[in-house]
Amino acid sequence: MAISFQSTGLIGDPKRLLLDLAGRYHVSELLPLAVQRLAEGPAVALVRIWLVQPPLSDDCEKCRLAAECQNQDRCLHLVASAGQSLDSSLAAWERLNGAFRRFPIGTRKVGQIAKTGQSLEVVDVANDQAWAADPAWIREERIASFAGHPLVHRGEVLGVLGVFAREAPGESCFEWLRMIADHLAAAIANARAMDEIESLKKRLEQENEYLREEVQQSAAFGDLIGQAPALQAVTRQIELVAPTNSSVLILGESGTGKEVVAREIHRHSHRAERPLIKVNCAAVPRELYESEFFGHVKGAFTGALRDRAGRFELADGGTLFLDEIGEIPLDLQAKLLRVLQEGEIERIGEERTRRIDVRVIVATNRNLRAEAEAGRFRQDLYYRLSVFPMELPPLRKRIEDIPLLAEHFLSRFARQLGRPRHRLTLANVQELQGYDWPGNVRELQHALERACIVAADGRLRFDFPEVASKHRAKPLASNSIKQVLTDAEVRTFEANNIKAALAECNGKVYGSKGAAELLKMKPTTLNSRIKALGIKE
Repeated sequence: MAISFQSTGLIGDPKRLLLDLAGRYHVSELLPLAVQRLAEGPAVALVRIWLVQPPLSDDCEKCRLAAECQNQDRCLHLVASAGQSLDSSLAAWERLNGAFRRFPIGTRKVGQIAKTGQSLEVVDVANDQAWAADPAWIREERIASFAGHPLVHRGEVLGVLGVFAREAPGESCFEWLRMIADHLAAAIANARAMDEIESLKKRLEQENEYLREEVQQSAAFGDLIGQAPALQAVTRQIELVAPTNSSVLILGESGTGKEVVAREIHRHSHRAERPLIKVNCAAVPRELYESEFFGHVKGAFTGALRDRAGRFELADGGTLFLDEIGEIPLDLQAKLLRVLQEGEIERIGEERTRRIDVRVIVATNRNLRAEAEAGRFRQDLYYRLSVFPMELPPLRKRIEDIPLLAEHFLSRFARQLGRPRHRLTLANVQELQGYDWPGNVRELQHALERACIVAADGRLRFDFPEVASKHRAKPLASNSIKQVLTDAEVRTFEANNIKAALAECNGKVYGSKGAAELLKMKPTTLNSRIKALGIKE
């Protein structure tokens, strides 16, 4: 059955317009279409749509109606305009930065419509110019009538539709305009909902890209397990700092569970519903630090094939955990400090500034204060990050927790390996407590996993290095002299050792027979050390 389109004499084909509005799902397409179609009527001079929005930073200073504004929290923003002046030399009225680009709510006819939610229909403007913002324009353009309708959706005024015409409206014109305004309000609400859904979907996809690996590793050490006084002190510190937004500096040896503490701080904070994003600063190549932290746009550099959100942007509203913070190059530390102070980032290759709300937790196994005093770490950044420092005890200082940790790991490995749970004997406990654990909880986890794999007869056996056991270590001769090296001497020793390894491997860092393999280090870690120590390969 064919649809018959009728003209009201003023606004052309209203039914066709309603059908066209129903097929638009974005506000940026919807509003220009509405004003352009309404302005096609031969008697229509100007059609405009204002939406209720918070004012921009400089709106109130430039608004010509600022003196009449009673509330600067929200106002009417001109978002779509179409029409044509009687003076053919003038451009079409499509610009949005004119004198009446903003209307305070409650001011003049447009503001009153937004305030009351009631339509305003002036059949003869010549006899009712009290509300006219520019009477001279009314006369010059021969404006005969005005129709203003609120855009109301579920009781909320979203904006105002205004139509200035050079003829008096027909009998059904006002009814059609009210119907168009109602449909337009519903379409705007639906379009906004679609935009928000797409934005949330895109953000969720970006978060999942980063969090997929984190979910797999989130239980690396389980929750904080133990009853030692040293660990209870850490727990009390978490309870104190978690509800705040203060930066936290977690200090401790490798393997003490710094990431677990960061996760607990996030879990007990008001940001727990938002993501905890982790960055291992030692594993990020120097040339990719900015992209990793702040993101980039497509084409910003070679290999940037698509827009990518940085870790700060993904952590917006949540927490960003920067592990091995001491590995960040000095030149990037200044940019990191600015982001922490200003709360703003810019993606590489993009001029747009994005506001972020991120709580930062950092961790390191270095003496960061000594690094700052030696000039290897910015002092201002150190003070910005160390608002609440926490030092985690090594496992050798909480040996009473070893049985609890061992039981926890044994239960997990039994599930992972699909085997019966191994029993931890008193002899096993004594053997575990007699070891120094230079690798701390991480080493304990790996030792128990290895013992579970090789325990074919159900008995746990541990193979610890002789030199690391405090019960088996050979005592030093009474006349031996213990030499203590300064921090600079340790750095020099480390640099000379790496240089020797590079020389042995002919400068090769990665792969088989490379320096990383010789030093039993990860290639990325060795590369970071080479740069940090200023070693020329």
